[in-house]
Amino acid sequence: MARSSAPSQRQLRVGELIRRTLSEVLARGDVHDPELNAMSITVGEVRTSPDLKVATAFVLPLGGRGAEAALAALRRNRGELRRMVSRKLELKFAPEIRFALDETFDRMDETRRLLAQEDVRRDTATPDPDEA
Repeated sequence: MARSSAPSQRQLRVGELIRRTLSEVLARGDVHDPELNAMSITVGEVRTSPDLKVATAFVLPLGGRGAEAALAALRRNRGELRRMVSRKLELKFAPEIRFALDETFDRMDETRRLLAQEDVRRDTATPDPDEA
C-alpha cells in the first residue's frame, strides 16, 4: 500500500498543540534566557514526523529582523523548550524540536508582487463574454 505524503490528522493535531505551547512559552518569557525573552517571536507552523518524534517549528521574529539571532537563541534553549512542551502534551515521547525560519510571508510578498505586474494582470483578467 502506498503511503500518502500528506500529514495525518494526528500529526496536524500534535503540531498545532506544539505550536500553541511554544507560542505561549515564548510570549510569557518562561525560558531562562534573557536574550530569548527580549525577542518577540512568531511560531507560524509546526510540522511533525510521522512517528511524532521530531517536530520542526517554523519561526520568525517580529518585524523579520534578527532572524539568525532568534534561531540561535531558540537552538541554545532547545532542551528547556522541549521539557516545557512535553509537560503540556500527553505523548509517550517528547518530540525533538528543530527550528527553521518561516519564509511564508516572504513567499506571499513575492506572489503579490508577481500578480501586481501589468502583464500578469492582463493575462489573468476575466475575458469579456462578447469576445468569445
